[in-house]
Amino acid sequence: MAGVSLKCGDCGALLKSVEEAQEHAELTSHSNFSESTEAVLNLVCTSCSKPCRSKTESDLHTKRTGHTEFVDKTSEATKPISLEVPKVAATSEGTVSAESNQDEEMVVPEVDKKILEELESMGFSTARATRALHYSGSAGLEAAINWIVEHENDPDIDQMPLVPAKTKVEAPKPSLTPEELKAKQQELRERARKKKEEEEKRTEREKEKERIRIGKELLEAKRIEEENERKRIMALRKAEKEEERRAREKIRQKLEEDKAERRRRLGLPPEEPSAAKPAPVVEEKKSFLPVRPATKAEQMRECLRSLKQNHKEDDARVKRAFQTLLTYVGNVARSPDEEKFRKIRLTNQSFQDRVGGLKGGIEFLEICGFEKIDGGEFLFLPRDKVEMAVLNSAGAELDSAIKNPFFGVL
Repeated sequence: MAGVSLKCGDCGALLKSVEEAQEHAELTSHSNFSESTEAVLNLVCTSCSKPCRSKTESDLHTKRTGHTEFVDKTSEATKPISLEVPKVAATSEGTVSAESNQDEEMVVPEVDKKILEELESMGFSTARATRALHYSGSAGLEAAINWIVEHENDPDIDQMPLVPAKTKVEAPKPSLTPEELKAKQQELRERARKKKEEEEKRTEREKEKERIRIGKELLEAKRIEEENERKRIMALRKAEKEEERRAREKIRQKLEEDKAERRRRLGLPPEEPSAAKPAPVVEEKKSFLPVRPATKAEQMRECLRSLKQNHKEDDARVKRAFQTLLTYVGNVARSPDEEKFRKIRLTNQSFQDRVGGLKGGIEFLEICGFEKIDGGEFLFLPRDKVEMAVLNSAGAELDSAIKNPFFGVL
């Protein structure tokens, strides 16, 4: 397909003819052009018939005038471009022009000083105002302002334009009257103020929406974190309770096994299964019935609990006391006829270190049947007061206290 336009390789602009390419090269100093099959866009405004050669130009026109209806006449205006003759002419003319331009002096183009002052009074820099007047053809104040609006994003917008010194400048069109200028300035200021207010309101609305969104996300994240923490704590507590239950069950089974083993060593018959079952926990209720006296086993257990509580800072010494008491009771149970096992010297240093020096140690032996004799020098258990059931119960309580880590704490 033959080329229908010339494309500037430096800025990407599409040009309809070689003449336009030459003008573009003079204005921008771009020299990299190539033939293109892409047609130059030709959008004609249905309201004011202004042609727009790009989508950006039509958007700027809509933004400036409010016109939104355009007719695409690109196909009607598209014509093939033949570059054979223009290429030669352009080459020769370009060479001559380039050679002549090297000797030509570049100067700031002449523009309407009055309009230039008006633009400067509106806050535009001298370079930007001069550039706008030059490239808008000095068509007047409004045309210059429109050019600035359309090209405000150009990288060279604030560079002073330069043209050859011999370039002819068309006579500027008459500027606005003072009244029209004042009204135009007021209109532009009002338009700029409204645009700024709308932009600020839009920015504030977007910021508010963003703050609300972030706030909701933070609240949701906090809720999820709290919910996960609550579930984690519940699972941890459940696991701790289950672990404690298994530990208690294991200790209970171990106590039952030890108790059965002691009965076997003492030559006692195995305990009935019904008796081995722990008594169900019954919630205490107020009653007017007489209080049942504590059994020997209960007294022993309470005495051991008290001993551990009184010396809880020295757990190793308490455990050693329990083991010593278990040895005394076990010796008597195995050899009740041996007097040496039924008689203990209270002043013995080893006994004092292990049992006598702890509050509750002697009391436990007295519950087992030992009595003080010889002015309190000895603890003695008469043969006729040896009760195997009491000794077995004492051994069971001591064994339980030794092996149960929760004894005296729960």
